[in-house]
Amino acid sequence: MGINLIRLVDFSRMRLLILTLLVTTVCACSGTKQSTRIEWTDDCVGANCLPVKESIADAPAGNNKAPQELLEQSPEGKTEQAQANQAKVKEEVQYLIGPGDVLRVFVWRNEELSTTVPVRPDGRISLPLVEEVEASDKTPRQLANEIEQSLSLYIKNPKVSVIVTEFGGSYNQQIKVVGEVVNPQAIPYRKNMTVLDAIIVVGGLSEFAAGNRAKIIRRIGGQTQEIPVKLKSLLKRGDIRNNHKLVPGDVILVPETFF
Repeated sequence: MGINLIRLVDFSRMRLLILTLLVTTVCACSGTKQSTRIEWTDDCVGANCLPVKESIADAPAGNNKAPQELLEQSPEGKTEQAQANQAKVKEEVQYLIGPGDVLRVFVWRNEELSTTVPVRPDGRISLPLVEEVEASDKTPRQLANEIEQSLSLYIKNPKVSVIVTEFGGSYNQQIKVVGEVVNPQAIPYRKNMTVLDAIIVVGGLSEFAAGNRAKIIRRIGGQTQEIPVKLKSLLKRGDIRNNHKLVPGDVILVPETFF
């Protein structure tokens, strides 16, 4: 009787050990590391023999990336990064006054000081009571603020508005189309300007243009980006996916075809 009882106890332990091994194998196949420790109670007898099992589940094997890196790779992280890039572009898309622009300067309640002036090649303008004002590479609002400060020496609380009536644009905000096009040139930026708009202005592609190897060179936040553009597909087949929106300062480069 004693021998049979011992065999029954050994059989119960063996059965639970096999069950534990099966559980560990399943966890390993699912990519989760799980360590299991089994302790047997002192009152273990026959079929009532139960183990005290403690399991420690670790993170999936091979996943040692930092939380910030995981966040950047998640859909939410990618969305936030895209929104940040769009915000950078929006910050930089502001029209800056340049040589060749014509400005309408309006001084409220002082018609004799209001005037229309061109921006000289040196980037300056001349106004009544204000002989020299640097206008180039400033927004109309920034220039208006400077004129207000200068006029405050002569007028109490002057209110100035600056309106650009003819556009030339500063050089660093012009769209430059170079390479194998009919008339390579710099084009004043216009709001919502696209690749197709720029190519029409320069007269289209030349005979030797490799249109589908063209690219947009863009600087955002001090970094240079290259955006591939298939101009031939855009012009010949109307593939509107290649009609990218432009931002001030973009360079469209059209290489020569290989023979």
